[in-house]
Amino acid sequence: MQFEVRALSPDNRLQTLTVDAVDALAARRDVEARKFAVVTLHAARAGVRTARRGGFSLVMFSQELLALLEAGLSLVEALEGLVEKETNPVSRGIMEGLIARIREGARLSDAVAAQAGFFPPLFVGIVRAAERTSDLPQALRRYIDYQTRLDMVRSRIVSATIYPAVLFSVGGLVGLFLMTYVVPRFAAVYKDSGRDMPFMSRLLLGWGEFLGQHPLLVGATVAALVAALVWFVRRNAREGRWAQLARRLPGISERARILELSRLYLTLGMLLDGGIPIVAAMEMVEGALSPETCQRLRRAGADVAHGEPLSEAFERHALSTPIALRMLRVGERSGQLGAMLMRSANFYEGESARWIERFSKVFEPALMALIGGVIGVIIVLLYMPIFDLAGSLQ
Repeated sequence: MQFEVRALSPDNRLQTLTVDAVDALAARRDVEARKFAVVTLHAARAGVRTARRGGFSLVMFSQELLALLEAGLSLVEALEGLVEKETNPVSRGIMEGLIARIREGARLSDAVAAQAGFFPPLFVGIVRAAERTSDLPQALRRYIDYQTRLDMVRSRIVSATIYPAVLFSVGGLVGLFLMTYVVPRFAAVYKDSGRDMPFMSRLLLGWGEFLGQHPLLVGATVAALVAALVWFVRRNAREGRWAQLARRLPGISERARILELSRLYLTLGMLLDGGIPIVAAMEMVEGALSPETCQRLRRAGADVAHGEPLSEAFERHALSTPIALRMLRVGERSGQLGAMLMRSANFYEGESARWIERFSKVFEPALMALIGGVIGVIIVLLYMPIFDLAGSLQ
């Protein structure tokens, strides 16, 4: 993993260094060994992306560690077992860094916090809470269940978009083939006939003739559009902007809001069940939300810190729904706020799954009809001059 370090050299000059190390502590030691005084140290973004592409999976790590702990191994023995079987150099380096920190006397929560590029604050928080109760396996189970549920929602959304994307791509390729290969040949035949044609047919044939005469321009334009689409998708996926884009689309904005609130309830409920104080839990959740929702959550957290009930703070800052608000009030009265938050998340997860299924059943046939209509219009405009000629012969 790479770290960017700003440090003072022995001659008191400020320099920026790039250091390869398993964690932040190792990077600091490396810099200090060169007689530099560290000013700031943080993970380099490029290093984080490269490391994540290296194949380290936090869910897989949690599942394997849980299995070894439940088998009766100590934490260090379990980590050593994972290192022995690991062939991926990135994952191996991460686990070796954890073992080194623990043998130096650090707690597991501090060891994972030192490798922030691989372990998010949420994972660090539940591990730190588990250390108070000495129940790390339960914390790992809770995190695995949480991540599995998020992955299920994500997979439903991805599955709902795959078929329309394939259908749109195939329809676009068919339309491009008609316009660049079929239409120019019809244009050549009609031009030799010397007959007048309907205006729309002339317009279509003109475009087809132009595209047929400039294949390089067509290929370059298509390649540029595909590259722009790939860049747009990757950029939004990397920066987490899909939720913001979805909330601007009519008909989808409210459902996107419900999905984000469901994630908020699930994450917050899991942290509260793990024994984390409510204000601290609300701060940990911020990284999983959009900037707009994050600002509202901060304001709600300030109200809760001043003694206001969570239900009233959520209602004031538009972080609740009618169903969730009732469940929150019941949870506050019964002392089971975490459980009620997770029940709210379950309710809206089921509702969202049904909505995604209904949306797919309506959108896919509509898209198919639209693509078929466009191709049908092209075919009809191509054959209209032939119909006119057949009518004149009769």
